[in-house]
Amino acid sequence: MKAPAAAVLPTRDGVGPSCVALVAGPWATITDFLLQRFPAQPRELWLRRMAAGEVIDEWGVPVTEQRPFQSPLRLYYYRHVPHEARIPFDYELLYQDAHLVVIDKPHFLPVVPSGDYLQETALVRLKRQLAIDTLVPIHRIDRDTAGLVLFSIQPDTRNHYQALFREHRIRKSYLAVAPWRADLQLPLLHSSRIAASSHFMQQCEVAGPPNTSTHITLLQRANGLGLYSLQPVTGHRHQLRVHMAGLGIPIAHDGIYPVLTAKGSTDTTRPLQLLAETLEFTDPVNGEARHFSSRRTLALASCFSTQGDVY
Repeated sequence: MKAPAAAVLPTRDGVGPSCVALVAGPWATITDFLLQRFPAQPRELWLRRMAAGEVIDEWGVPVTEQRPFQSPLRLYYYRHVPHEARIPFDYELLYQDAHLVVIDKPHFLPVVPSGDYLQETALVRLKRQLAIDTLVPIHRIDRDTAGLVLFSIQPDTRNHYQALFREHRIRKSYLAVAPWRADLQLPLLHSSRIAASSHFMQQCEVAGPPNTSTHITLLQRANGLGLYSLQPVTGHRHQLRVHMAGLGIPIAHDGIYPVLTAKGSTDTTRPLQLLAETLEFTDPVNGEARHFSSRRTLALASCFSTQGDVY
């Protein structure tokens, strides 16, 4: 039986170990594999990690520079992001019990470590604040999206909460500001097939049986913009952004759809106008009705409260 990740390398300063699987290949040593798998990380960095006992296999055995390559095998190690810039926005802790934590996430803060983000993520900040190493997000929203995120505390009950999303037993509602089209008949249920695009950052709608669906309702309109309620039936990556762009009403300030902006050109004064506003479900552990609401607002939504036409 394999050792759990936490037993191999514990959480350190809110960061759990990363994992990489050794696949069959021509490498003589594990070091050779790591250098090819992670070309941006120099040999000296891996050797320092190994010397510090920070590269361990799934059985808890430390990896050394000359250890022969073997597959299949999983390695655990601590990832490091040099010169990680502070993200000057933080979440609000809305709720906590023995099983759940709910936060209200700001725009621009990633939920989990990925790419250029490690310490500057909601998960790592939350682990450090609450001193709970077992925290895991039950679902995720984009870095660009603000609003509600649920985290599981107890591994023993985690699957019960994850099943709410897998089995579509949770009601999610988003607010979005996007262009208004007079010829678009709303409300509607938009269904399409979404697949990976040619660029890893994007998804696209393709021909074939639908694998995504979203209820779209126009709440108000003003100055050529609409305030929309979006209720996803399915949970595909970038689903709401792809659906709105596909209908010719891309969400305001979207830097990915329909046009991908250059890396490093994020403008924090123009956040994506998408908010994960409410979550409703029956708690699978105690049967209680749960309803959580974001306390955040969308910057462009202010014009609708006083001058928008209400639908």
